[in-house]
Amino acid sequence: METFAFYLFSILIIGLFAVTVLSRNVLYAMTSLAAGMVLISGLFFLLGADFLGVVQLIVYVGAVMALYAFAMMFFDATSVIKEKNSSATTVFLLGGLSAVLLVVIFAAPSIGGNLQPLYPSPDGASNPQAVGLVLFTKYLVPFEVAAVMLLVAMIAGIILAGKKMEHRITSSEEENSGEKEMK
Repeated sequence: METFAFYLFSILIIGLFAVTVLSRNVLYAMTSLAAGMVLISGLFFLLGADFLGVVQLIVYVGAVMALYAFAMMFFDATSVIKEKNSSATTVFLLGGLSAVLLVVIFAAPSIGGNLQPLYPSPDGASNPQAVGLVLFTKYLVPFEVAAVMLLVAMIAGIILAGKKMEHRITSSEEENSGEKEMK
């Protein structure tokens, strides 16, 4: 059952991220990105890393939802969306089937009973402690490199946003001065 769940989640994640990259509509891209992040947390839960699954849900899906809210504010993306569903029952059945399938996949390890985790934690360590031990001993360098990359990406985003704001301010000032000269 876990192998089936892994392959199902993997195919769905790849499909959702393909929609994220290939979609021209911002709202469709954000929705598929959020759904892909939720399914990645499902992979963590399947591996027995409950702490990482919850962190994935809270941090990354929360960040994507904040991005979703900003996209709704800055872009008028809802004007180009036209619903094409012809039958509400089809949508209801597909949604219900997906929900039942996810419940069965997440409930399977607890029902199985005799499953052992892939990576047992050290004696007396809970899941968050085990994650911390592994991150800050075995994977310290990749962890620090990822932190630096995120910091560089954040600074680059701030700089690019600042340049766009300056360009908008100068172009609007030029338009305003042109209107004043015409009057």
